[in-house]
Amino acid sequence: MVCPSLALSVCVLTHLAISTLLQPPIVRTGLVPHTAAASSGYKPPNSRDIPPVTLTNIQRVNAKVFEPYLSQVGSLYDVLQQAKETNGDQEPQLARDGKTSPKQEDNEYLSQLSAERRPSTLSVNSRASSPFDPRGRRRSSARNRGHAVTPLSTIPPVYFDDDFHLENPRTFDVVSEKSEVVTPPKAPSKDGKAENGAPVGPAQTGRKALATNAILQEKLSWYMDTVEIHLISSISTASKSFFNALGSLRELHSEAADSVNRIQILRKDLQKIDREMALGGLKIVNLRRRRENVRMLADAVSQLRDVVLSVSRCEELVENGNIEQAADSLEEVEKLMAGEHTAGTPNETEQARKAIDLRQLKALEGASDDLDQLRAQIGTGYETRFLNDLLGDLRQHIDSVPSETTLQRWGSSFQRQRGVQRSGITVSPAYMAFDDQLRSRLRAHLTGLARAHHTTAAATSFKTAVLREMKSLIRKHMPSSSDDDNESMVSVSTHRSSQLSQQEKSSILARNLRAMDADDAYNMLTRVYTGISESLRRLSVQVKVLLDIASGLGSPTSVTKPPRSPISPIPDNAFGSGSRTPTTPLAQDEILQVLDMSSLLGQAVDIAQSQVNKVLKVRSEQTSHLSKKNFLKYFTLNRLFADECEAISGRSGTALKNLVGNQIRDYINRFGDKQRHRVVEVMDSDRWDARDFGEGEVTILTRILDASTKDIRAWTDASKIWQAEGKPNDETAENTTNGSGKLRSAVIDEQKYILSESAVAMMRSIEEFQFLMANIPSMIQDIAPGLLESLKLFNSRSSQLILGAGATRSAGLKNITTKHLALSSQALSFIIALVPYIREFVRRHVSTSSLMGEFDKVKRLYQEHQSGIHEKLVDIMSSRSSIHVNAMKKIDWDGSDSTTTSPYMETLTKETGTLHRVLSKHLPDMTVSMIMDPVFNSYREQWTKAFEEVTVHTDSGKQRLQRDAEYFQSKLSKINGFGDIGERLLELVKQKATKAEDKEQKPTDADKSEANNGKKSP
Repeated sequence: MVCPSLALSVCVLTHLAISTLLQPPIVRTGLVPHTAAASSGYKPPNSRDIPPVTLTNIQRVNAKVFEPYLSQVGSLYDVLQQAKETNGDQEPQLARDGKTSPKQEDNEYLSQLSAERRPSTLSVNSRASSPFDPRGRRRSSARNRGHAVTPLSTIPPVYFDDDFHLENPRTFDVVSEKSEVVTPPKAPSKDGKAENGAPVGPAQTGRKALATNAILQEKLSWYMDTVEIHLISSISTASKSFFNALGSLRELHSEAADSVNRIQILRKDLQKIDREMALGGLKIVNLRRRRENVRMLADAVSQLRDVVLSVSRCEELVENGNIEQAADSLEEVEKLMAGEHTAGTPNETEQARKAIDLRQLKALEGASDDLDQLRAQIGTGYETRFLNDLLGDLRQHIDSVPSETTLQRWGSSFQRQRGVQRSGITVSPAYMAFDDQLRSRLRAHLTGLARAHHTTAAATSFKTAVLREMKSLIRKHMPSSSDDDNESMVSVSTHRSSQLSQQEKSSILARNLRAMDADDAYNMLTRVYTGISESLRRLSVQVKVLLDIASGLGSPTSVTKPPRSPISPIPDNAFGSGSRTPTTPLAQDEILQVLDMSSLLGQAVDIAQSQVNKVLKVRSEQTSHLSKKNFLKYFTLNRLFADECEAISGRSGTALKNLVGNQIRDYINRFGDKQRHRVVEVMDSDRWDARDFGEGEVTILTRILDASTKDIRAWTDASKIWQAEGKPNDETAENTTNGSGKLRSAVIDEQKYILSESAVAMMRSIEEFQFLMANIPSMIQDIAPGLLESLKLFNSRSSQLILGAGATRSAGLKNITTKHLALSSQALSFIIALVPYIREFVRRHVSTSSLMGEFDKVKRLYQEHQSGIHEKLVDIMSSRSSIHVNAMKKIDWDGSDSTTTSPYMETLTKETGTLHRVLSKHLPDMTVSMIMDPVFNSYREQWTKAFEEVTVHTDSGKQRLQRDAEYFQSKLSKINGFGDIGERLLELVKQKATKAEDKEQKPTDADKSEANNGKKSP
């Protein structure tokens, strides 16, 4: 029977069951059919009486609420779908025949349920459309075949709409077919009654009342019946699968119960076996495992004991300084902790014992720190040896190379840069020679540092030590920084010096540096500079060797080039038989990164130059007062040192060059002032007498002249500090005579110059400036203006002393004579002749048009000055001639019978002769002619006029005048430029007529007129 199973789902009917829809519409609505009309006293409600309909807000239910239900029914629904797919072609027959229908009793039960819910008031059409009789009888098959199941399409689609809501007015109108809920009243007549006198009823609007619309109710009932029939058909179709599933479920339940019984029996058997056999075997297995664990624990404890002993031994080796063995022991400890067998042949016990990794033991949590500390101590030991060997080699090299050797190397490099060919055999510098034993030791140290993972720290320490060594190298050669001048460098570190503050030490050191003389300061700087150079050169070689060793670490010696010397076997053992360890590339990278040669050398050069700059700044004042020779040595030393630093590090050393450049400018200014002061002193004390131009002056003049075309070796050798000092050149030789007492003259281009002391002093000053420019060609732009100022000063000062008669006050001269003027003119000519050579010398070193123009201006100034001197001489002689003319006019030619020459003529000829003699002695013939020609032209004008104006009345007077003219002719006729002045004067004298001659000749008026015209004509 199926009824008990269906009772849970089908038999229990409620007011929500679908079967209630099969009841008659009147019954469902609660109205009595065929209800009589309302009583006459009934008054239908109007729109005011009926309250407005409030639509109920139906709560939406979330779909998740149905998930439990859907999960239960889902399996059955799947079975239903499968049944539809397999039996789709048999579904129509379920309603016509009973071949595949459910059991008869199931159908009858379902029909009975339907009949119980439908009374006899069900419409005929409704009963006829159902395939089952309401009383449980089946209709004939022919009738069944004649009446098919009403399709669902007859139901309006609004009922199947997903958004079907009856409270929606539009939906309600469609469902109720626009029926009125309340029938509106009819319109009353004029008297308020109907035609038959009855009360007014509802108005006829064409729409049926919902309460009395039986057809609509039948339609709704019809729709429900149709849906129910389709539901019954669907349930009938799925019932077979459903009941099959229930049967299968019962079978599964029975099989599961049987399986549970069997499992219980099996468990009982297994428990019995466990108690009898398995527990004993497991106990044996556990005992064996425990024994193995105990053995492993014993081995681990033994291994741990070996670790502890090895660590203790390693610490002992480190304390004793055996860092190689300590490194080996440390590696063994690490292998023991990692569970690796150590090197060597193990005994049988160690071979049988299996090592394990102990690094995760809690007891060894701090062991890594201890091992790192031991490794750091080992690395520190290697680092100490590493630094001692390198710094010791550095210091030994500096001490073994003399300063002269370093200076010679600098000089060779300097000359090579200037294109000078080196002579002799080229010798490899000492810093290139590297000891093979030192290389072997360094290789061993680097290997140990790599094993101790201490390469970076050691390289950094070496870098710091090198930079510190640069400072100590400079400090070692400095004077004492204590008050005791006799205190040695060792005593600087004593308690007495340590009590001084750093500022006091610096102050004392600066004072001692300033107190040093020029030679001591130069020697100190030489030792400092050469030491720094050799240390930097040696350092570069050391870095190259270290990088070379680092690049070959770990490579088998049989593969690489043969070693230069036997290397200690310790590092070879550490790396096995030439195998490359993982730490080797790391060590190489660390060395390459830390020991960057360009950076290291650059920093060392910067520190060294920084310390040197401080020393040079302290002695700036003393440097500016150095002699020419000492300053050139100082400048050359600093220039070579700066070039050496730049060649080593690639850095220009701007700070040092700027400092030295400023000191050079300061020195040049002081040097120029000193030279001008010296020239002025000589000129002020000069009495402007001719002096002998000796061998020393000739040498200086020759150098000045030759410097226009070539370098003067005597000048350039002064800056070659790398050469051994020989016998000094006799540049300042005292004036020597040639034995005959004749003064020697300076010669330039076959032109002789008789010079005074001032001109020679100026020549020496010119040579000093050229000497400085030849040795410091880079500073010619600063030196040449000083030379130009000295030349201008000489010109202006000589003008003040001679033309301005300043020498009468400065040198005590009584007056300025022709000799003084001649010597001044000669000095100017001498400088004018030198200026082109000086100009060419400057142009050869620096081609600056402005400087060339300045020399041309100076030359013009000298020429103008010289022309002024010549004009001065002419003016003097003209004025003297005027005085003599006036004296001549005062003579009474007829008053005395003197037979001698007049005094004025004697004086005139004497002065003129003296002038010519002095000029001829001190000046060249051309210059003498340039001066004498204007003098004689003046004489011609003055004396011709004077002789024309003389009136002679007696013969004695005429003879006296003639004697003066003849004397003038005889004394001056031999002088170039005199011309026919004497003859003209004699002619004028002869033309003079006395009174006696006038009486004898009695010339006519015409003759007198002609005679007068002849007198007036020149």
